[in-house]
Amino acid sequence: MLLISPSDARDAAGASESMSPLQSTTPYADALRSLASHDWQRLHVPAHQGRDHNAPGVASLVGPEALALDFPMLFSGIDQHDWRLVSSGRETPLVQAQALAAEAWGASRTWFLTNGASGGNHIATTVVRALGREFVVQRSVHSSVIDGITHVDLEPHFVQGAVDAGLGSAHGVTAEQVEEALAAHPDSAAVYVVSPSYFGAVADITGISAVAHRYEVPLIVDEAWGSHFGLHPALPVNAVRAGADLVISSTHKGAGSLTQSAMLHLGHGPYARKLESLVDRVVRSFQSTSCSALLLASLDEARRHLVMDGPEMIGKALESAEAIRAAVRASPRFRDATPDILASPDAVANDPFKIVIDTRGAGITGTDAQYRLIRDHRIYCELATPAALLLLVGATAPADVERILTALHSLPQAESEPERMRALPPAGERRMGLQAAFFSAVETVPWQEAEGRISVDSLAAYPPGIPNVLPGEVLGSGSIAFLRGTAAAPSGYVRGAHDPALDYFRVVAR
Repeated sequence: MLLISPSDARDAAGASESMSPLQSTTPYADALRSLASHDWQRLHVPAHQGRDHNAPGVASLVGPEALALDFPMLFSGIDQHDWRLVSSGRETPLVQAQALAAEAWGASRTWFLTNGASGGNHIATTVVRALGREFVVQRSVHSSVIDGITHVDLEPHFVQGAVDAGLGSAHGVTAEQVEEALAAHPDSAAVYVVSPSYFGAVADITGISAVAHRYEVPLIVDEAWGSHFGLHPALPVNAVRAGADLVISSTHKGAGSLTQSAMLHLGHGPYARKLESLVDRVVRSFQSTSCSALLLASLDEARRHLVMDGPEMIGKALESAEAIRAAVRASPRFRDATPDILASPDAVANDPFKIVIDTRGAGITGTDAQYRLIRDHRIYCELATPAALLLLVGATAPADVERILTALHSLPQAESEPERMRALPPAGERRMGLQAAFFSAVETVPWQEAEGRISVDSLAAYPPGIPNVLPGEVLGSGSIAFLRGTAAAPSGYVRGAHDPALDYFRVVAR
């Protein structure tokens, strides 16, 4: 029986040390496979009871093997040597798998999550509320952070990160900005930032953590887009190793686990240690009592693959990403926007798996290019703005370079430059607190009458899911036009909108 405890996870300074031989194992996934290998008469949930003929439609989606592995949470932790649910002094396969993940990412402890990084942000904002009501937070956080703030009635002191209005990209904040905010708001109980940004800009987490700790508060990092960081020498260091105290990692985004699976990493040092018991309780309060064994097992398998096969597979994926970037640099039509990302005042590095293609001057908008790539070539890019295409290469999934480049070069080119909608208008004036506005009496008004009214919704062009309007903020003409333009784009979507076309807005009733 494999025995490894969270305390065995290596410390933050051990990033260069060799991994434990146990990294080649998948304790939770193997326990699940072993459980499914028996001929069960299942008289328990889920109702399909592991048989494809009981749910043929579901089986056609995921396959009969997945149904056979779909055990409830408690069952999948059975000690299969003596068939007791819990053996005295025994660590469950899930605990062992989480400890191996903590070792891999350099954390003191790791929790597996089955509601994505959004669930991790809800957990983290609840943790902040236990420390105090006020905190310093990057304005361009994901909408799930705003939801979490609203749920627990935090008082955010927003720090405006760098914005490239031309490309339509929001990046991060600097250590100097964080220090100014903490000095101005001495009652702040934590600092909450995003790194990397959706476009791949990596913030100075080492510097920001030093500032936060100098003010005696923990640093929380939404590292949703950096779950692969720290696992290859050509990749940026991950936030835990850079000094963060609590890190949200969307493992399915860059590291290859199943959609909706994520991890929450605890850092090292006194601030992280003080959080551990609290985080553990909050995780339990948010995690479903029927969380998916398949999602948990996918985290175990993704970790093993990254650690054991990562040097080779990540290397191949990096080569494919660089080949695309080099071809774009050589193109007379498109431009590699990596220098723009690195020029951002917050950026100390960039994620090489995010390829930003500037379409300004290419005779086509980024949004139209994405639509045509989907329709004509069955190529789905991560994001498009009027000025750019954003490609995401999976950390262990080399891209088909020739197919992508052939499709790019076949995109039609207009004789004159198309009109490009202005991107990322500034945030509106804040007139009410988030929770007060969210729970206010609501009035629905046509978009022509929405300007100057106070929004009750968090409205975010999605992706990237960064709110353009917050509850309590005044709707301005720029924001209204931007959101309506986003909704009208071929692949446009605005999260939180009452009306998909945004012909109507929900506002605080007069």
